[in-house]
Amino acid sequence: MNNQQGSNRISSGVIAAVSAAVVAVSGGVAWITSKTPSPSTPSNPSHSVQQPNQPTTRQPSNNNEQTANVYWLQPKGNNVDLVPQPIKVAAVQPNQVLEIAFKNLLEGPTEGTNSTTIPKGTKLLGLKVENNNEVHVNLSEEFTSGGGSTSMMGRVGQVVYTATTLNPNAKVYIEVNGKSLDTLGGEGVVLDQPLTRDSFKKDYPL
Repeated sequence: MNNQQGSNRISSGVIAAVSAAVVAVSGGVAWITSKTPSPSTPSNPSHSVQQPNQPTTRQPSNNNEQTANVYWLQPKGNNVDLVPQPIKVAAVQPNQVLEIAFKNLLEGPTEGTNSTTIPKGTKLLGLKVENNNEVHVNLSEEFTSGGGSTSMMGRVGQVVYTATTLNPNAKVYIEVNGKSLDTLGGEGVVLDQPLTRDSFKKDYPL
């Protein structure tokens, strides 16, 4: 009987010792775990994760906006002057500035004392700039109708000066229905093409 009780005591002592060891090991594991760096925190600053740069929002640019002049006629004593009217054009395509300028020219003046001798209904059939110093303007047949020599020279001047608004030294070729315009009107105003501002002032005084 005594031997059984001693056995029971030994078993209890063993169990207690094993339990204490388990608690000690568990505590050690917990302590080691608390000291281990988290995987999400880089241990080396040089290997830190860089955040991607946020895209910047660009404001619309007005770099394509240009100023063009449309030329009208204005009486000056017994003569007529070519006077410019500036317009702002936001252009994308190379020929767009001149095309918009001619659109305004062919629509005619809207106010003031400016006038035009370009016949109503004249259309721009095409416009092309070559080598940065040659402008080809193709107009509809209405451009040649009506008026005397002063009217004819006035409308030619309007076309030449408007076509050279971006390059005053450019050469202008005027076409009607795709054909070079050599003679204009019933009075036979001969056009020596190409035309420039200088040649117009010299050969076709208003």
